[in-house]
Amino acid sequence: MKFLGKFEIVAYTLLRLVFGFLFACHGSQKLFGVLGGQAELHNPWMLIGGIVEFGGGVLIFLGLFTRIAGFISSGQMAVAYFKFHATHGVFPILNQGELAVIYCFVALYIACRGAGKFGIDRS
Repeated sequence: MKFLGKFEIVAYTLLRLVFGFLFACHGSQKLFGVLGGQAELHNPWMLIGGIVEFGGGVLIFLGLFTRIAGFISSGQMAVAYFKFHATHGVFPILNQGELAVIYCFVALYIACRGAGKFGIDRS
C-alpha cells in the first residue's frame, strides 16, 4: 500500500482539522451550553475543561501554537480520564472513557507532529 504514502500530508491535515473541530465542539458544550450540552460554568473542573477543549480545539484546527495546544489538550484529557472515568473501572470501554483516551493520544501525536504543511505554524 505504498501508494497511500503520497496522501500522508493531506491525511494528517484532515486529522488535525477534524480533531480540532470536534474538540472545540466538546468545549463549546461545557462553556456555552450548545450542541446538546449544558453550560457547566459553576463546576471548576468543567470550566477548565471547557476552556482547554474549546481554545485548544480552535488552535489545533487553525494550526496555531499547535504543539503547545496539543500538549495541554493531551494532559487535560489524561486528567479527565483518571478523575472521571478510571474510578469506575480499569477498562475504558467499560468506564465510558474511551473518548477521553483517544483524544489524549491523538492530541499527544499532534503535539509531537506540529501543525503540518497546511497549518498557520507550518511546523
